[in-house]
Amino acid sequence: MKKPSVYVTRNIPKAIRILSRSCNLTVHKRNALPSKKEIIRNVKDKDGLLCSLSDTIDSEVINAAKKLKVISSYSVGYDHIDIDAATKGGICVTYTPEVLTETTADLAFALLLAAARRIPEADSLVRKGRWRDGWKYDFMLGTDVHGKKLGIVGLGRIGAAVAKRARGFNMKVLYHNRKRLSDEMEKELAVEYRSLDDLLKESDFVSVHLPLSKETFHLLKEQKLKLMKPTSYLINTARGSIIDEKALVKALRKKWIAGAALDVFEKEPISRNSQLLKMNNVVLAPHIGSASTETREKMAEVAAMNLYNVLNGKRPLFTVNPQTLNF
Repeated sequence: MKKPSVYVTRNIPKAIRILSRSCNLTVHKRNALPSKKEIIRNVKDKDGLLCSLSDTIDSEVINAAKKLKVISSYSVGYDHIDIDAATKGGICVTYTPEVLTETTADLAFALLLAAARRIPEADSLVRKGRWRDGWKYDFMLGTDVHGKKLGIVGLGRIGAAVAKRARGFNMKVLYHNRKRLSDEMEKELAVEYRSLDDLLKESDFVSVHLPLSKETFHLLKEQKLKLMKPTSYLINTARGSIIDEKALVKALRKKWIAGAALDVFEKEPISRNSQLLKMNNVVLAPHIGSASTETREKMAEVAAMNLYNVLNGKRPLFTVNPQTLNF
């Protein structure tokens, strides 16, 4: 029996080891990301595609792939894939939720702490030899985290994991969702529901954990950022376009908020001309929410098994559009 053919857009060793046993693989091994033309050329005659969130899999790519049965994304987000076009073409789209929940929550809280206590700024100061006067009572003052109010926008798996971490800092946790949780879940997580506006007004720290969609694009724009306290901090480990980046720069410059900590941006990699790079009250990370060895290995396993299962007539572990499956 002929092996199915699969295009893999990144050199992901564990996924490649799993799939190479049963598939003929074409792997993009260069460090530079594959161009759209490369993806189209390589996926034209393939049965499966394993991609990452940096690959734009739009209708043009999907329509060029006449044999494609499955798109397996090595990510929890899938806004880089045209789900409607894939579904229309009968192509199953899979992703890797759950396995990166705790790791991403770790990073969100790390960014919160780093912004509040000015850790990157302090580290840079020491390395550059600018720490000259020893201990001083008013030197590098930050703000406390313990006992403060944390507002979580999007209390899904990752948001809930962040809420649990906040307990250890004796924080009061507020949340906003499209759909309010049950009383039992609110009690279990020790969280209180607020409208988005009230959450922004009350919180000392606001952490974003929403998927990107038409409804959430630029959800936090100038009008919303103006509602926040001048002593508050905004943390984003979800998707960059949920926040209007130009409005955020304005908010930071005009001191509508005290600072921000960002792992995601509207354009990635961030432009070298971005004003955010020039600001001391911003902590920046290069989209590393799931970047622990253990989690990335598990993501590779899940992504590979999702793809393998679909190509072999089995249900994937996680699918975005189950209506494409007929088994």
